[in-house]
Amino acid sequence: MIRDEILKRTEKRVAQLPTSFPEAFRRDQVSLAEAIRNRNGTNAIIAEIKCSSPSRGVIRRNVDMAMMAGVLEQGGCTALSVLTEPYFFGGTVQDIGRVKTAVCLPVLRKDFIIDERQIAESRALGADAVLLIAAVLKKKLPDFVDHAVEYGLEPLVEVHTADEAEEVLATKTTLIGINNRNLLTLSIDRSTTRIISEYIRGDGRLIVSESGVQSADDIREMKQYCNAFLIGSSIMSHNNPRKKLEEFVCA
Repeated sequence: MIRDEILKRTEKRVAQLPTSFPEAFRRDQVSLAEAIRNRNGTNAIIAEIKCSSPSRGVIRRNVDMAMMAGVLEQGGCTALSVLTEPYFFGGTVQDIGRVKTAVCLPVLRKDFIIDERQIAESRALGADAVLLIAAVLKKKLPDFVDHAVEYGLEPLVEVHTADEAEEVLATKTTLIGINNRNLLTLSIDRSTTRIISEYIRGDGRLIVSESGVQSADDIREMKQYCNAFLIGSSIMSHNNPRKKLEEFVCA
């Protein structure tokens, strides 16, 4: 399965990490949760700068991270998600700093976090928030959420099932992502957000719908079930990413 392959590669990357990180990037943290709450009537879109993926292959070649970040900021996104996984998604950890330097938006580090050293690394790189995947961390999830908060990072905890949603509600996270993509089969089912959100809404958490949004109609159909959307491929594959993003923001 592709997830197992990604995790094996991630384990090899993590094995090379040092035990501590200098405070290499100094910039005030920007709250992703507050950015989602303060949208003034438009849709909260976390635009993902994604070069490739296991499901689509190469999405966009020769991406200038700083330039793309500026384009997406102008398009009205709430925050930026930066993929730092190199083998399957074409990212690098240096991309966090490139994006953070170019914009004042919250920056989410999206990777397969399996070791607490990656949390410290994320803070040193300048990330404001970090993705934690419930299906990957399992019983270790509460500790990773606490560790992220201790480092001043906002954890966005990703779930795909009702059981995972119940477990995440027992953690301190404010942000819960519902992934419409099945990580085992890579298939998309947008009804996942509608179904899983029923277990979360009313608890004061912010829900981010992830994956599968292709059009403004998709946003209009789903926005009653979530507070924000994380969208990558449909923006990055478009010949005019800013225009495509604006469609989502204003839908």
